[in-house]
Amino acid sequence: MNTPTHLLIGLATCGKAHAPRVNLAAGLGALAPDISLYLLTIHAIWWQGITPQVVFDEYYFSETWQSVFQVDNSFILWGLLLGFAFWRGPVWLRAFSGAGVLHLCFDFPFHNDDARAQFWPFSDWVFHSPLSYWDVDHHGGVVALVEIALVIALMVILWRRHKGAGARVTLCLTGASVILPALIFSAL
Repeated sequence: MNTPTHLLIGLATCGKAHAPRVNLAAGLGALAPDISLYLLTIHAIWWQGITPQVVFDEYYFSETWQSVFQVDNSFILWGLLLGFAFWRGPVWLRAFSGAGVLHLCFDFPFHNDDARAQFWPFSDWVFHSPLSYWDVDHHGGVVALVEIALVIALMVILWRRHKGAGARVTLCLTGASVILPALIFSAL
């Protein structure tokens, strides 16, 4: 799934009305499994001058990058954090870890060639789903339509929950970052 969709899922399921700290934690937890990808990509493209094609065709699949991804995408580590959060942690930690686990759950069935090992440190095994959120060779067009429908539903839920102008503008920008590229690419 696209990162903004993870953000909406995390906020809708782990966030709360009138609870900014909980919502911030849910948003950060939803983003956390993708943070290393963004940081590594920004460093490679902006600071090292590597082309995006090389970054996503080679670096992404390198042992070095995959060793980072297996840590921040580990069901084991996120599950332990979620268990601790429900055992002894504050509400914001439940929101953070819950959104992180949901991110992994929604990534698992929608990554084919770009799948990551998600059971580190116990296994380096990678599940290559027959579906992809982006690759048309693995039903990416259909998955994208389902993702857009999900984004619209989540936006309705969050629109009703959050009445503030800032929250609603952020919600619209987040939803648009998923919906508009899909519309543009489908028109090409």
